[in-house]
Amino acid sequence: MERVILRIRRFGSFKPWGSSVSAIEMALWDIAGKAAGVPVYKLLGGKIRDKVRVYAGGAGGPRLEGTSPENYFRHANERKKAPGGFTIFKWGIGFHSKMATTVPGYYYGEEPLEPRQPYLYLRGHITESGLKHTIACVKALKEALGDKYGLALDCGPGWTAQAAIRLAKSLEPFNVMWLEDLITGDYTPYTLPDIYRLVTQSTSTPIHTGEQVYLRQGFQGLIEKHAVDIIGPDPCDIGGIAELKWVSELADMHGIQVAPHGIGDGPIGLAALVQVSATLPQNYIAFEFPIITPKWHNLVKGLPDPIVKDGFVEVLDKPGMGVELNEKAVRKHLGKEETYFE
Repeated sequence: MERVILRIRRFGSFKPWGSSVSAIEMALWDIAGKAAGVPVYKLLGGKIRDKVRVYAGGAGGPRLEGTSPENYFRHANERKKAPGGFTIFKWGIGFHSKMATTVPGYYYGEEPLEPRQPYLYLRGHITESGLKHTIACVKALKEALGDKYGLALDCGPGWTAQAAIRLAKSLEPFNVMWLEDLITGDYTPYTLPDIYRLVTQSTSTPIHTGEQVYLRQGFQGLIEKHAVDIIGPDPCDIGGIAELKWVSELADMHGIQVAPHGIGDGPIGLAALVQVSATLPQNYIAFEFPIITPKWHNLVKGLPDPIVKDGFVEVLDKPGMGVELNEKAVRKHLGKEETYFE
């Protein structure tokens, strides 16, 4: 397996260009586990937990409509009722929401280059009124959640260091779990660890990034410079589950927590996240539960039903990743130009 990965690793890069290498790596682990008749977690050194905590990012309840404090308050109360008993929820704010394009005078900057996905292109310094609006929305979320649920916030990327520091310090009384991707993040091919370190050392609010990072070398500056408090590698972008485990153990040595990303990984990525998260050190918090729509849920067989119970997913003990492709279902979703594995 390692011989194969060494040959193809150089063909990947930061999100989304590492996804092919990651997919091959995870497939090889699944094949090895099924050939040996053991779950992948045993091949990774054994599990230290029988169930893994997950948090609801994009999953877990209806979509947020509007970016007023009232919208956030109402949405938080709705998401608490979502199936699965999630104990941690994450919301998009700032540039990782529609605030910048719907709240007048939110920031000093240009219009989005790409209206369909504006948060990928927005960048600028937050105005005083924009900062106050953001804080009011977070306050509304905390009022709805109380101290029974963990609150994480996906913020960017795109903030200036000064605005990021002001936000983080302003939110210290709310005890949020983390602020994610303030400086760099989605589809950003660099990490800027020195700027992250400036923000992290200026506040007691935990700072998080990492879903876009490829390989251990991509995390080196973030970890060794203590640039962030929490990293969020995605097994489908970092180069696979072995790379995620390696980076998580390096982070543990430096006192950094890990909350893996996984929002678009689907049922196979979910199975991979469960297997590797079962083996991670005690710096593990929770992984982001992937969005699994009814359209995609039946692509595999073997997932527990319900998948999430009381905020946890049971570790699958079947060989490999613990799931099997539902070939009939997969064939139904092939495009006209696509073929199966014949």
